[in-house]
Amino acid sequence: MELLKPASDFVLLLLAVPALISAGYLLFLTLLSGKLPLLRSRHRQLRFDVIVPAHNESAVIGRTISSLKRIDWPADRFRILVCADNCTDSTAQKAREAGATVLERTDPLRRGKGYALDCTFVASLSAGLADAVVVVDADTEVSANLLDAIAARLENGAQAAQVHYGVLNPMASWRTRLFTIATGAVHILRSRARDRLSLSCGIRGTGWCVTHQVLRRVPYRAYSLTEDVEYGIDLGLAGIIVAYVDEADANPEMVSGEQGARTQRQRWERGRFQLIRAKTGQLLVAAWQRRSLPCLDLALDLLVPPISYVALNIILLLILGAAATYWLAVSRIWLWLAEGSALAVIIYVLRGWHLSEVGLRGAVDLACAPIFLVWKLRLLLSRGRSNEWTRTERERP
Repeated sequence: MELLKPASDFVLLLLAVPALISAGYLLFLTLLSGKLPLLRSRHRQLRFDVIVPAHNESAVIGRTISSLKRIDWPADRFRILVCADNCTDSTAQKAREAGATVLERTDPLRRGKGYALDCTFVASLSAGLADAVVVVDADTEVSANLLDAIAARLENGAQAAQVHYGVLNPMASWRTRLFTIATGAVHILRSRARDRLSLSCGIRGTGWCVTHQVLRRVPYRAYSLTEDVEYGIDLGLAGIIVAYVDEADANPEMVSGEQGARTQRQRWERGRFQLIRAKTGQLLVAAWQRRSLPCLDLALDLLVPPISYVALNIILLLILGAAATYWLAVSRIWLWLAEGSALAVIIYVLRGWHLSEVGLRGAVDLACAPIFLVWKLRLLLSRGRSNEWTRTERERP
């Protein structure tokens, strides 16, 4: 038994280091997640192109444009620009009927949301009718103060901004409620903390804005499966902070069924691992050479795994730490570290639940978390397929 102690200590150390780093990082952000001050635009003079990339979205594009037309901003200072990308349905026609300016794009080789955005950004820059672009997904509804809240940040010197990314249908199923709790933790909690620390909250896919000046300085070249996060990292590497807009919302519809959720999650997971390989080294080098805390934080955001994997890491540390303490009489320090990490993660998750506002029903759904962990493990072990823009099937018109 004595011979096994060094080996067990080594294994437990390998488990404890990532658990402690991840749990400590999340707890630190949790402690800084208080509500941010509300800001209002002082001048309401900025001009915006609100860009909607759409691939076969005829079922929902009208609803999204109706939401955008209700934005409280001078009508002559924003336009809605839809990119109907490689569509085989009536997306373009319905977008025009709803009152949007439509750019139709057909390119069978360069497919994906990143290419659609690149094409539309070039069109916006060429037209010269706007000071900034705002990206809203085709299944998203926005709050009326979207442009006012973004403009307030730009007037204060920000060059890029991200509004709160929520969930349009949180009560559709236990999956959508768990995802809403996750957005409370990832999109509200972490973003508030980063904004308070003058760090970049990154880009989250829908409800984000950059000025034309930024587009000229950092041309959009993000074509991966997680093109939004990739461009947010490119901005960070260029020294541009993405400001968080706490009081405005862009809420996409989330799939509630298992099949659609699996396809969507596989795409996100593959994209995340691709970014870790491609961008972590660049961020760490920039953080060291420039003494850049924003770049270091963006690297940590990539390296700290999703909460489900952190939980699995801690559970394994708890089990092996308890076994080693009982059978090998090793120090109880490993068990204490596991318990401390677990407590930090529980506080983080409960704060995310509190910010999500899904109430008691969402708290009850947290009991489904073990099922979700097993599901995520199966996805992690399954092989990915295409890198194309795979449209998520909509569940209702």
